[in-house]
Amino acid sequence: MRERGAGQRASGAGQSGGREAPRASYGPDAAVTAGDLGGDRFAADCRARVAFEVLANRWDSVVVFVLGEGGPQRPRVLLDRIGGISPKVLNEALRRLERNGLVERRRYAQAPPRVDYRLTEAGTALLTPIRALGAWAAAYADTVLEAQDRHARPDVGGSPG
Repeated sequence: MRERGAGQRASGAGQSGGREAPRASYGPDAAVTAGDLGGDRFAADCRARVAFEVLANRWDSVVVFVLGEGGPQRPRVLLDRIGGISPKVLNEALRRLERNGLVERRRYAQAPPRVDYRLTEAGTALLTPIRALGAWAAAYADTVLEAQDRHARPDVGGSPG
């Protein structure tokens, strides 16, 4: 039996007295608070952390976005559409997304073997927040990069030594 670490939920975790936490609205204008997610703060087992973990990997949200824009795709097509990703890293991302229930792998019984990947309902629902993060990045990436540059220079605004 596999033990669960701090970042993994056991079945029923996050519920109190068998009652599910209130469901938050996931529209583009939805304001989700910690209370909407079943608690008054973002504790270690908070449901919002599931989303943060899914989006934390450098490539996972890119793969979800590309699958959302192009429908079911073979790994070779994904490699061509995603710049800078290696076949190994793409395969790891696809396996992780499949394990998280965001991507479905479909094998076709033919020679040579053919596989494609498509978003599940949960993966498709993730497109809205990914697009919102993209819009935020378009508006604020320069600000963030400038701040990083300022703090990287030891003479201006860097960390005290």
